[in-house]
Amino acid sequence: MACSDTHKSSLDESNNDWPSSCAAAMEKERESYLSPTENPSTLSVSPSLQPDQQGYDVDFDPPLESKYECPICLMGLRSAVQTPCGHRFCNCCIRKSIRDTGQKCPVDNEVLTEDQLFPDNFAKREILSLTVRCRNVGCMEKMELRHLEVISGRFGENPFHEQLCLFANIVCEYCNMELIRNQLASHCDTDCLKAPVACTFSIFGCREKMLRNDLALHMQEFTQMHMRYMADVLRNQTINGLISSHSASAASPTDSRGASSRPEGACQCNQELQQMRETVLELESRLVRQDHKLRELSIRNETQSTQMTELRKKLASLEESMRELEAQQYQGVYVWRLDGFSTHIRNQEAGHPVVLHSPPFYTGRPGYKLCLRLHLQTPNAPRCSNYISLFVHTMQGEFDSQLSWPLQGTIRLAVLDQAEGQHHVEVMETKPDLQAFQRPTVQRNPKGFGYVTFMQLQALHQRGFVRDDVLLVRCEVTPRFDASLRREGVQPRGLEPSL
Repeated sequence: MACSDTHKSSLDESNNDWPSSCAAAMEKERESYLSPTENPSTLSVSPSLQPDQQGYDVDFDPPLESKYECPICLMGLRSAVQTPCGHRFCNCCIRKSIRDTGQKCPVDNEVLTEDQLFPDNFAKREILSLTVRCRNVGCMEKMELRHLEVISGRFGENPFHEQLCLFANIVCEYCNMELIRNQLASHCDTDCLKAPVACTFSIFGCREKMLRNDLALHMQEFTQMHMRYMADVLRNQTINGLISSHSASAASPTDSRGASSRPEGACQCNQELQQMRETVLELESRLVRQDHKLRELSIRNETQSTQMTELRKKLASLEESMRELEAQQYQGVYVWRLDGFSTHIRNQEAGHPVVLHSPPFYTGRPGYKLCLRLHLQTPNAPRCSNYISLFVHTMQGEFDSQLSWPLQGTIRLAVLDQAEGQHHVEVMETKPDLQAFQRPTVQRNPKGFGYVTFMQLQALHQRGFVRDDVLLVRCEVTPRFDASLRREGVQPRGLEPSL
């Protein structure tokens, strides 16, 4: 079944790599509802998102039962509502579906209006009680959904685990660097350049505190002061040691030569003090030389670090330019090579969502910049289980200001038979009134256009679609302004019900 508008074969499909928000007041901002997504696992959600959004994209353990899955976004029901015909949906998803595809239930096509929807509080309580895994990489903690808080926002009102999880991403309060919690102490003690530290000579009496980044400069500017502090400490220790020594000598019995021994003791004290002064001066001179070397090395290191940063930026810019030039060479005909396809199949069979995006390509020079999105539907996906879903997305390109918008023309999608040449082909015509073909305002248009049920997965094994563990997907885009759709005898897919 093709994902389409009412009585048409294609669908303006939302891409979950690029987030959109549902409004808090639906009566005032109905147009801001999110549409069904095909890749909820890669959403990057703003902390300002309101509760009415797409379903819960979390790792349920045990796996989520189908009765708790929204038939539209294929995720856990969020703000569950029920229809008079007995079907459950996310509040946001079903309202968007009614507005986009007509007043009917997406499952059985029964007449359905927004006024007929009613909250399913029982389902909401059950879903919030389900067990999920912590989304922090490396953490094996499990908890109820209501207690889970992810980096992108909270699913519940009690994020106590996120405050304790050693694998949670947190931000250093001094330098704003993002790192996991169990690295924070080491980072602040040794690495953070903006963390407050005490002077290295604090044991000798220096009470200054500064940022770690300023410590070397402090050591250089106050070298003489630090030497005086250290000399005073050593002198006091020496004097106290001599006083203790003389006290012990005075308390001990003396012989007839005791009077002549006192001058020898005083002379020995003077020699020790002189040696101590020479030692302090030598240490001071050595420390000054080391400080100078340290300053030179620090300056050299900063210069090299700046040069390395500039080189990395230039390299990244060159790589991006190379990718852009390569994409412009396709002239609207792009063959996407998916290596290691058996790994994706195993993940799909295990019930894990598989969503892949192709590199970008252009329809010409100048031309429109596009990319493909392929979704392997899981075995328990409602109405589209074990299908390949395939969509086209417009992207911001170098020639956008020179082109006419919206994009108009013909799109041919195909999975290539690498043995006999009997390719699986679908042809669709663009729809200028859909957002999927408007000029993108972000890097990749959040709306896509294509088929939810492009091809059954089991058909891949009937012919030579997968060869040497490689699947080839071909896309040909012909921008034009006439109404002709037929090309090379291939007819577009007939009318089918829409999601």
